[in-house]
Amino acid sequence: MAQQAYMTETDNGGSGSEPQPTRLRRLRERLTRGWRGDRRIWRRGLVLAACSVLTALVMLAHGHIPNAIGNLGSLVDTFLPWVGLLIPVLLVLGLIRKSATALIATILPAAVWLNLFGGLLTDKTATGGDLTVATHNVNADNPDPSATARSVAASGADVLALEELKASEVPTYERALESTYEYHEVVGTVGLWSKYPLSDVKAVDIRLGWKRAMRATVAAPAGQVAVYVAHLPSVRVKLEAGFTARQRDKSADALGEAIADEPLPNVVLLGDLNGTMNDRALNAVTSQMRSTQGAVGSGFGFSWPASFPMARIDQILVKGAEPESSWTLPATASDHLPIAARVRVTTQDD
Repeated sequence: MAQQAYMTETDNGGSGSEPQPTRLRRLRERLTRGWRGDRRIWRRGLVLAACSVLTALVMLAHGHIPNAIGNLGSLVDTFLPWVGLLIPVLLVLGLIRKSATALIATILPAAVWLNLFGGLLTDKTATGGDLTVATHNVNADNPDPSATARSVAASGADVLALEELKASEVPTYERALESTYEYHEVVGTVGLWSKYPLSDVKAVDIRLGWKRAMRATVAAPAGQVAVYVAHLPSVRVKLEAGFTARQRDKSADALGEAIADEPLPNVVLLGDLNGTMNDRALNAVTSQMRSTQGAVGSGFGFSWPASFPMARIDQILVKGAEPESSWTLPATASDHLPIAARVRVTTQDD
């Protein structure tokens, strides 16, 4: 009997330790002990389940949220991907409440978020294209404009757009970029640098009273491309006024009209639009152009603020031309990140 007792105590490897499967089973039993036979798991967490449904509805119907009060709709549009952060919070709260109803309900917003943004999580970049373009809001208060210019030029862009150019610093940018770009034009606070000849350069009236948009024809090897550079007015989030963007919205409408009247088939828009592709206020532009990031990018490509990017308000949009790849460039001394894309200039035979 003594020998049998000894064998019972030591038959798990001689150390007396508990077998691993038994440990896992007991842990699982402790976690689920409060759930077994408890019908309340279906009645608890109804408020959490309702929050999950509401989160899904906000994402599905964000375009119908009115702008009448503080442009709330546009504010939600701008930061829509971040609504997904509520999903793991709801999941954890459902576990804490031990509510099967709340846990199952989180499937709905998760499915909606993946349907809207899941495609951005995959790498869709290709190797084709015959024209590399880049854009950067350099920040009027940039402490090192020369280094900023050299950094974006190192991207290999054939065509480079700069926004928020301070008049006194334009010569600095010109000197820093002259060895890389033979041609350039500056109109107001925006500028275009190109390795290929520029023609038909003119300001684009975006109803501001001063020049923050331009248009030029780039004689690229694959064909002529109409390149627009724009810096739409900034928006503000204020407690008393909400998301103030009326001037930005008017300028977006004017820019959309100019692009719609463009006679060249290949059009590229580079600039700081102070809005995302989800923002219905930019519909005059986004309804007729494709986002290079959404089509051929990898990830969300957030560009602002540079210290902790939360939204892609800097855009490279195309019409006629086909996007092949899109990426974010390394940070400079600006509060925006520069972005770049590779596009293919199309012909009538394409």
